[in-house]
Amino acid sequence: MNRVERNEMVTQHLPLVGYLVAELCSKASHLSRDDLASAGAIALITSADSFDPDLGVPFGAFARRRILGAFADEMRASDWATRSARRRIKETMSVQETLASALGRTPTVDEIASALGVQQSVVEAALADASRTLTPLDEAVVDTLAAETLSPEHSVLADERLQYLRAAVKSLPERMRYVVEEIYFGDRTVKDLAAELGSTHAAVSQQRSEAIRLMRDGLTAHYTDDPGQPFEPQSRITPRRRNDYLAQLSEATAGGITRAIFPQGPVLNEAV
Repeated sequence: MNRVERNEMVTQHLPLVGYLVAELCSKASHLSRDDLASAGAIALITSADSFDPDLGVPFGAFARRRILGAFADEMRASDWATRSARRRIKETMSVQETLASALGRTPTVDEIASALGVQQSVVEAALADASRTLTPLDEAVVDTLAAETLSPEHSVLADERLQYLRAAVKSLPERMRYVVEEIYFGDRTVKDLAAELGSTHAAVSQQRSEAIRLMRDGLTAHYTDDPGQPFEPQSRITPRRRNDYLAQLSEATAGGITRAIFPQGPVLNEAV
């Protein structure tokens, strides 16, 4: 493979880095997207340099393994906090999430400080530290990443699922698709989207949550370890809209999913 082909392969697979960064940050939202993206891009380039097409493994699956490993290394390298700092960060983040849920918006530093009974400067320091600290949640994510660095014989399915995820997003109803793409791939906040769409924070959050449930229904319908188990949808939209989504998703992925287990469509629970 010459340099031009190598550069083209890297360029074509740059979206893979973005998808994996978005997936990781959805589990640990305070991580630095820029740092992860940089580590992932470097891993993508080194993957292209060492890729051997004769192995019979798609480059996307091969690179994914390297990128996830680079993420885990980046997260471990950024871990610096003492035990007391970890505790302060954990308490601050917990109160922030609780207040956000209760208020339906991101709480101010003053509100978090009042809830914790500390000075605003303490909260500001904790929030700043959280952006560069490996928390217990992150440690669990690192373990997950390590488990996800699949062996070549299992990488093909992982690469296929990534393709399926792209199709799952594109098949969403227009409003849901826009919300998901802007939040997870455009790095925008719910607050920004609510202002743009002339909607409330709660309504946009509900759209996002329903979109995730709907995509999970699609993944569950096509990837399962027990084909005989009845399909139980998690989405709360009407059965007709759910059926329309699953049908569109099935059409978009026809012939590309190796473990499609409902060739005639899943049996849906008619309860909304």
